[in-house]
Amino acid sequence: MKLLPIITILPILSLGLTGCNLYRTYSRPEVPAVDSLYNDSTRAYVDSAGSLGTMPWDSLFRDRCLRALVNRALENNTDLRVAFLRVDQAAASLNAAKLAYLPSLTFSPGGAITSVDGNKASKTYEIPVSLSWEIDLFGKLRNAKRESQAQLLGQTAYAQAVRSRLISSVAEAYYSLLMFDEQIDISTATIELWKEQLRAMELQLKVGDIRANAVSQARANLEQLLAANNGLMRQRREVENSICTLLGETYRPVERTSLKEQTLPADISVGLPLSLLSCRPDVVQAEMTLAASFYAVNQSRAAFYPSLTLGGSAGWTNSLGQAVSNPGGWLLQALGSLVQPIFQRGKLKANLRISEDEEEIALLNYRQTLLEAGQEVNDALYAIEAYSRDIEHHTSQSEALEKTVSSNELLFRTSNATYLELLSSRQDLLNSRLNLVVDKYNQLQSVVTLYRALGGGSETSGRSDP
Repeated sequence: MKLLPIITILPILSLGLTGCNLYRTYSRPEVPAVDSLYNDSTRAYVDSAGSLGTMPWDSLFRDRCLRALVNRALENNTDLRVAFLRVDQAAASLNAAKLAYLPSLTFSPGGAITSVDGNKASKTYEIPVSLSWEIDLFGKLRNAKRESQAQLLGQTAYAQAVRSRLISSVAEAYYSLLMFDEQIDISTATIELWKEQLRAMELQLKVGDIRANAVSQARANLEQLLAANNGLMRQRREVENSICTLLGETYRPVERTSLKEQTLPADISVGLPLSLLSCRPDVVQAEMTLAASFYAVNQSRAAFYPSLTLGGSAGWTNSLGQAVSNPGGWLLQALGSLVQPIFQRGKLKANLRISEDEEEIALLNYRQTLLEAGQEVNDALYAIEAYSRDIEHHTSQSEALEKTVSSNELLFRTSNATYLELLSSRQDLLNSRLNLVVDKYNQLQSVVTLYRALGGGSETSGRSDP
């Protein structure tokens, strides 16, 4: 087939591209749920000027020990390093998709030695360079490139999501460690007080002021406190182990401050609901999956149309024919082929249907990711408010119980109160103090959760259209 007729029909074929919709560009679908992602109680925290999620992590976490831990995790964490290697792989795939527009060259020298009926052997050789160039008539290569670009953006968003989760995980584990430190301190102080009380009761038993069953009960409660304290120490060690794992290191004691030194942001803003589309890396990843599925559908449609490939070869050979006195010379060849699928046993239709279903699945997942993002923001904000109220209640409760314990101790010394009354009030005070520590920890955790829910720590600058 001559190349001139093929090249002549290219403009005619190009006229049909508009009707084929093979060069369509992805655009973000309308998501009705975006404007209602935040509930009414969240409106007070909506600020168009910015949000907690845009705050750099080292501005939110001001604890020097926590900052050092996060920096070490960002340098050494295995999952984060793997995620960035995935990004590098996606970048390589995109580069290959861009180079697909260029012709391919191959160098394939060859030779042969032939002898017939024992006659003198003849030696032939060829030193050709072959060229093949696929003309992108119906957007096959263009859509493949855009799909690779969307996949690269999706992998980048995934890496940023891993980074955001890593920062949040280190902060949460660090706050857990501080909580256990505080609880162990309270438990240890209570144990020492209990031991002192037990020694006093044993002296009272000797002089007959109390009964033996009261001493036995006090000793049993002391053993229970010791067991609970041992459980807290075990949990603290497990948290230290988990932090070291996040850092990509073997176990070592974790340097830290105290729970009382932790501060919360003065102003908490969640930004506009639309900001979640570009700030949360998991939302960006879901959208890029949708974009990649969109271009996969375009490729499946393009498979129904002809493909044009131009090719040729040039080289040197000595097998131009026996009639030539000097058979060595240049070998030039030009080729062109136009392939139109006719019957593929339903394969092309099946691929198109599968691609369209994948696009619909990606759209549903994208919308669900948005809904879950809004839910996480709403839950975290409400949790911050709820734990703030719990802190107020448990603080007041602890103050009241301290007065009750002091009163019961005085009454017990004067035999106007039973040991069970004193024991009950002390146990209530211990529980109230432990609850107060848990409330402070939960409040800090809720801020970290909100920070992650708003896309904090990902260092993304928004979406780039594929």
